[in-house]
Amino acid sequence: MSGAGFFDIPSDLQHSYLGLVGVHLQEALIPVAIGLAVALPLGQLCVRFSWLYPPVLWVTTVLYAIPSLAFFVFLIDYTGATRTTVMIPLTVYSLVVLVPAIVDGVRSVPQETLSAATAMGIGPVQRYLKVQLPIAVPAIVAGLRVAVASGISLVSVGALIGNQGALGNLLQDASLYHRTNLAVNSVVTTAALAVLLDIALVLLRVALTPWMPRGGRAARKAARTAAVEPTARPVLEDAA
Repeated sequence: MSGAGFFDIPSDLQHSYLGLVGVHLQEALIPVAIGLAVALPLGQLCVRFSWLYPPVLWVTTVLYAIPSLAFFVFLIDYTGATRTTVMIPLTVYSLVVLVPAIVDGVRSVPQETLSAATAMGIGPVQRYLKVQLPIAVPAIVAGLRVAVASGISLVSVGALIGNQGALGNLLQDASLYHRTNLAVNSVVTTAALAVLLDIALVLLRVALTPWMPRGGRAARKAARTAAVEPTARPVLEDAA
């Protein structure tokens, strides 16, 4: 092993370097996609029935506080040492970020805009899909950026249940085979994936929000306002 190259992956991982990257992306992005599919209707319900939001936020926060290893121990009797056992906790964790982002984004839509849509005869479902969600895109994408970065990082924990940690398994093999370059490979590749996906989400937000200012100080200020303030304000209100 002393002469192995940077991208030479030990055979016990059963994947090439690109294969591990593909597995890592699957285990990180599928939970976020499922979490988004669940969070969109759940967030709308929380907006429509405000009494529902505190218990939903409480339950998701409590689930987020459970260590992933405890999740694995509970799930492994039902799903085995598989990718599903890794992705279920990641899906739950993504809900903790996405539900508040969607609720805050939808709540940020001005009442005048909703009233104008209603006056035009737009029903609740169409109003949600065509008015509220598009305006809430900056806050939702901000939540997605956090959920994706978190997922990319947490996939490595799957190495605790065998060969399901994708790039995280390189860390174990680095110790097993005394190959420091495997650990460096794992850290650098994981960080690169997180950065590239974050850039892709920023570009997606730019494409979906053509009305937002582009470039210069005004764009940065608008992005910060959309991404940070709507998310932080209701959390503070709930905490109070």
